[in-house]
Amino acid sequence: MATEALVSFAVERVGDKLIQEAKFLKGVSRQADRLHRDLRAMQCFLEEADKKQEVDSRVRNWVSDIREAVYNAEDIIDIFILNAQSLRRNFFLKCGFKKLINRYKVGKKIEALQLGLLDISNRREALGIKNIGEGRSRSAENQMLQGLRRSSPHAEEHVVVGLEKEADELVNQLIGGDLRRRVISLVGMGGIGKTTLAKKVYNHRQVVECFPDCRAWAYVSPDCRPRDVYMQIIKQLVCTSTKDQQVLEMVEKLQEHKLGDFLHEHLKEKRYLIVPDDVRSCRDWNCLAKVSSNDPDCLGNVFPDGGNDSRLLLTTRDKDVALHADARSTPQEMQLLSKQKSWNLFCGKAFLDHVDADRYPPDLVELKRGMVDKCNGLPLAIVVLGGLLSRDMSHTEWRKVHDNINAYLAKEGSQTGVMTVLNLSYIDLPSYLKPCFLHLSLFPEDYVISTRKLFLLWIAEGFVLSAEQADQQSMKVTAEVYLNELINRNLIQVVRMSVNARVVECRVHDLMRELAIRKAKEQNFFRTHDIEDPLSSSTSNSSLFSSKCRRQSIYSDMERYASVEHNTPYLRSLLFFNLGHEICRFSQLDFIGKCFKVLRVLDLEGVKVESLPSIVGTLIHLRYLGLRHTGLKLLPLSIGNLRSLQTLDVNNLKQVPNVIWKIQNMRYLYMEGQKYDIPLKIDTLENLQVLSGITFKQWIQNNSSKLTCLGKLKLEGRYELVEGVEFWKSIAKLRVLKSLYLKASEESSFPSLAMDSCLYLSKLDIKGHMQKLSESFQFPPNLSQLTLDSCRLDCDPMPILEKLPKLLTLRLRAESYLGTEMHVSANGFPQLKVLQLFELSKVIKLNIENGAIPWLMQLHCQFSTRISGVDKLSNLVEVKIVIDSMIPSFSPFARFLSTYRSRKYHLYWDHSWTTNRNGQKEFWTRRRKAIDCQTCAATGLTSVQNSAVAVEMIGPIFSRWDSTQEKGS
Repeated sequence: MATEALVSFAVERVGDKLIQEAKFLKGVSRQADRLHRDLRAMQCFLEEADKKQEVDSRVRNWVSDIREAVYNAEDIIDIFILNAQSLRRNFFLKCGFKKLINRYKVGKKIEALQLGLLDISNRREALGIKNIGEGRSRSAENQMLQGLRRSSPHAEEHVVVGLEKEADELVNQLIGGDLRRRVISLVGMGGIGKTTLAKKVYNHRQVVECFPDCRAWAYVSPDCRPRDVYMQIIKQLVCTSTKDQQVLEMVEKLQEHKLGDFLHEHLKEKRYLIVPDDVRSCRDWNCLAKVSSNDPDCLGNVFPDGGNDSRLLLTTRDKDVALHADARSTPQEMQLLSKQKSWNLFCGKAFLDHVDADRYPPDLVELKRGMVDKCNGLPLAIVVLGGLLSRDMSHTEWRKVHDNINAYLAKEGSQTGVMTVLNLSYIDLPSYLKPCFLHLSLFPEDYVISTRKLFLLWIAEGFVLSAEQADQQSMKVTAEVYLNELINRNLIQVVRMSVNARVVECRVHDLMRELAIRKAKEQNFFRTHDIEDPLSSSTSNSSLFSSKCRRQSIYSDMERYASVEHNTPYLRSLLFFNLGHEICRFSQLDFIGKCFKVLRVLDLEGVKVESLPSIVGTLIHLRYLGLRHTGLKLLPLSIGNLRSLQTLDVNNLKQVPNVIWKIQNMRYLYMEGQKYDIPLKIDTLENLQVLSGITFKQWIQNNSSKLTCLGKLKLEGRYELVEGVEFWKSIAKLRVLKSLYLKASEESSFPSLAMDSCLYLSKLDIKGHMQKLSESFQFPPNLSQLTLDSCRLDCDPMPILEKLPKLLTLRLRAESYLGTEMHVSANGFPQLKVLQLFELSKVIKLNIENGAIPWLMQLHCQFSTRISGVDKLSNLVEVKIVIDSMIPSFSPFARFLSTYRSRKYHLYWDHSWTTNRNGQKEFWTRRRKAIDCQTCAATGLTSVQNSAVAVEMIGPIFSRWDSTQEKGS
């Protein structure tokens, strides 16, 4: 479980406090240091205990005692530091006595805690909990899960919906392609239908004919025992006669490595198909295939490559496993079902007599559709629901299932056990990812999560530990690695990606969120409060949360939450969501500073507040303060007392108080949209990594050479208020600056910018009027990404920009060029991979000469822009077309698409239709659907989808488009 990781993080935090807060801990440092050593000693036993607690309630209680002891240690030290800080502000004699009393009390608390730890340690041996590495137990849960998940290729599903295309593609990969041994992988979250699809393909007629004598299916158990897998395969391949039975008896006596050698010899001269079902990790694959650790590219000595079209069809939840097994094959990632396919699958399971669902009363059908929608396209959940509702039930019973659907789907001990299957993905997580996954349970259902915010929250919580604790620069990079691991394990869904293929927004599937909530509640990790949320429906107004609760997520209105009794003095994180638009009175926020004195994370984003009370400045342990979109105009001067604050995220203030310089630990400062340009000192913030929203004038008044960690900078306001040469000298002093964003106010403009001294800058965004584009030699020499927005350039920018030698991404947006034509000459843009031309309303033509942009992979443009030379772009794989005006007929659209005639692309297209008072929106919706249908007919597309959804264009395309179609327009 996550206990080991949570305790590890807490113990590390206690250790950090001993170093960072030595001046406050004077007098109790020896006891605190010993406590830290005792806690670290207990960590050694947690991994073994975590496994045993699944089946032994005594061990579960023991683990819970350790967790509580670590939490108590954190609380004791944090409260002591808080009191010590308060007493330092007073110089009266009586404060000396208070300090002595404070030290005495904390010393006694530490002694009591150490006695408790001694008792916990003594109970460890009685429970049979060993040190890490001294032994591994096989839990009863693993055995139960093995029985639940054990798959057989012969038990094929009779009702399979929405997998026809995927099955055909897999069959083609298995029976065709190159002669080398390939590992073809099916990747997806638990319950999405990987095994179902693999069975369908395994039993497909063409596959059976292609591998008539050497096909085998092997289920891989959670603890991955290679010997069991080998025996499953051997029994299917050699057990065909009495003689083979004798061989089998002999083989069963072999040791594991000899068994692998035997299998290798048996497969060596054969064309085989092996299906390892549910491989959990790269380590498991290495164990099964006996991949050499010295040569990771080695194909292994169990499944030989005889150059005869042999195949392995692997199913896994982790994309990294698929890529590790065969880096040259592209994994097939399974998608959730659409609403219609979900309903079809449900009907196939629920209506056993195969009658039409229409014979049921409309209100019952609507009820069932609502329940199917709650499954969010997860086939396993839909199948379980269909089986549950297949028997005759009253309307009351159906309503009961509808209102408690997650409880029914998660029913423990059921043979289907949706949550039990999904729980496998959680169990397989490494310890450092478990708290990150549990943290996702704080966000509301279907909530789109900003990854920028998520990274900062993880860092503030202490979940992200860099290789070197002092290396703070790498923490956001590490957080992004964590996120990508969770995505590859199919625990998080991607919502939106940047042009650089980095995840910008994500969400969690409802059932995965339900799993995270259950695990988080077990760990006292968090609680939610929502007027409509059944999690809090039984609570009274007097008290909502356990005093041990560490995090709260509030979905109800602020007024109701502020009015209840708060008995969680050790709360560390408080997040608010979906709070409506009421103005929050000053007094309503006062309780936060009074009740939650050791708070580390406070996120008020979206809460409409008049002002922030000064008592917030007493939260000296606060690391993250989110105030974006609150409507706040001023911050209290006490904000400068938040000495632990790492992230301040606020926007649209009248002015930022000139006390930020006091917050020495500040790393991420966001303050866009200041109304008044008053002096702001920030050059004391030596740990600052991101600074967004400072004005040009404020910036030039600081000594930039002191900001030695600054990697990302966004400046805004009136550029003409600063002297150009001095400004760029100040930027050049930033030795680790990678990203620079310049935004000029509407009444301001940029002259020609001399940026060649910025040697380390790789990303540059310029928004605002430019009098003249800088010459190519004036740009940063290592620039790889450039965005121009609203620059209103009169001259074609391409002749200058095409000479930038390292440019990979170019985005021209929103009237950045006011001319009608652009031209890219031969050999222009030697490295460019992404070209975006958006909202250039006057540009009607882009001419690309032969030999230009040789590495272009993505082209994003408007329907109104005609582009010549596209057919010469040999590496182009994606075209995005934005239709920003109504199309009077299909013919111009088809002529435009015919530009991309010769190869296979991914086509994206967006609409920005308008609605007038006469209801034209409905008319143009019908017109749009007609265009979709005609596009499919005229171009050979299998489908066309809107809203930037990828559609594969099957080439050669437009083969049926000719001049007669054009004449008919």
